[in-house]
Amino acid sequence: MDTSPAAPAEDAIFAALASPVRREVLRLLREQGPQSVQDLASGFAMARPSFSEHLRVLREAGLVSERRDGRRRLYRLEAVPLVRVRDWLDPYERFWRDRLSALRDLLDDMNDTTNMDGTRDAAALGPTGDQETT
Repeated sequence: MDTSPAAPAEDAIFAALASPVRREVLRLLREQGPQSVQDLASGFAMARPSFSEHLRVLREAGLVSERRDGRRRLYRLEAVPLVRVRDWLDPYERFWRDRLSALRDLLDDMNDTTNMDGTRDAAALGPTGDQETT
């Protein structure tokens, strides 16, 4: 278990992203820019205190910022913390890219030794009918 100073911040970010409501709030802010609490909440069928709790979680994770504009509170996307998510996911992306590349190579090798009718290419088979290795 990672106990580095970054771990609590990453935990808060992942916890915030775990909720479909909060992911939708982030999407709205990304696509439509800063919005008031009222405008954001209008798209969700939930009580205002419940929605405010979602905004609090996003604020504490650093994914949104809040600014007062008279009596309104405007929320804005803060995408910088998402770099931590990308950095965390990067090794997994490389893992799957390597695996898919190996699968592609295997399938290419199989295609090289198989005829259009599905039979094995005699030139690729050894004298016993087994595939030769190169």
